[in-house]
Amino acid sequence: MVLQGKVKSGMNNLSYWMEKMHDLYVAKTGMQVYPGSLNIELDKPFILPANGIRLEKEEYGGTVSLSMYPCEIFGRNAFILRTDKNASGNGDHPLTIIEIITDIRLRDEYHLSDGDIVEICVEE
Repeated sequence: MVLQGKVKSGMNNLSYWMEKMHDLYVAKTGMQVYPGSLNIELDKPFILPANGIRLEKEEYGGTVSLSMYPCEIFGRNAFILRTDKNASGNGDHPLTIIEIITDIRLRDEYHLSDGDIVEICVEE
């Protein structure tokens, strides 16, 4: 399945948690993840498949659990990340926003700006 959406600025707070829990993210994803995400606004809501990778709040002493699901963007391995609060509709992002994490800062590598159209490949 190919998702298409527009690059959108985020809240700039994920990087703090990704740096703080770097080793846990590496253990869960098998990837040296860049501390931050690329937010993509889709035309319609996207529900993450249930068989993704889980990061439970108890694992790091936090207050929010999240799911990560493998994908590709620009032919590069990545993950869609969504907190349980966002998945339930009670978070900061609606279901039309997905956050992409990978090993680089995508905005810099691909010269992306808000409004640029990108495609994300997700296995069904």
